[in-house]
Amino acid sequence: MKKNTFLLILLLIPIFGFSQVQWMTIAQALEAQKKAPKKILIDFYADWCEPCKEMDKKTYNHPEIAKIINDSFYAVKFESDGNEAVNFLGHKFANPEYKGKKGKSTLHQFSKYMNINMIPTMIFLDEKTDPITSLSGFLKAKEVEPYFTMIASDEYKTIKSRQEWEGYQKKFRSKIKE
Repeated sequence: MKKNTFLLILLLIPIFGFSQVQWMTIAQALEAQKKAPKKILIDFYADWCEPCKEMDKKTYNHPEIAKIINDSFYAVKFESDGNEAVNFLGHKFANPEYKGKKGKSTLHQFSKYMNINMIPTMIFLDEKTDPITSLSGFLKAKEVEPYFTMIASDEYKTIKSRQEWEGYQKKFRSKIKE
């Protein structure tokens, strides 16, 4: 009986769309990129940030968004005011003024290097770790879908003006049903 219940649950998970992004560290993403180049998505967040928590629940865990991310990106979660040591493109970054989990710490050196002015912020890097673009603030799944799709498919390389971006948005057909 228990075995049948467990199998039923496993079979129903894909039907109900439970998805999860496969998050990794910056070091893991850079190492993976050496073996199989992919774009990198870095989610800059903080434990105390309510919009960050909402994006985890409602945006990143949306089945369509999680699929795009897992298929096309190495996804990195980076605590913007955390204490993780980072080696990135020959630079070493730390947070020497880290205060622990009890209070807000200053912004991590890597966050400053990546020009993070608010959280949540997503940074997209290409296969050579060159920046593509960033998105800041709380965004719903349907709002990020055109960006994720455009970046994953390299269509961003052909969009050079606001008019072309607006044309892309008009033609874009969302797979997300609200």
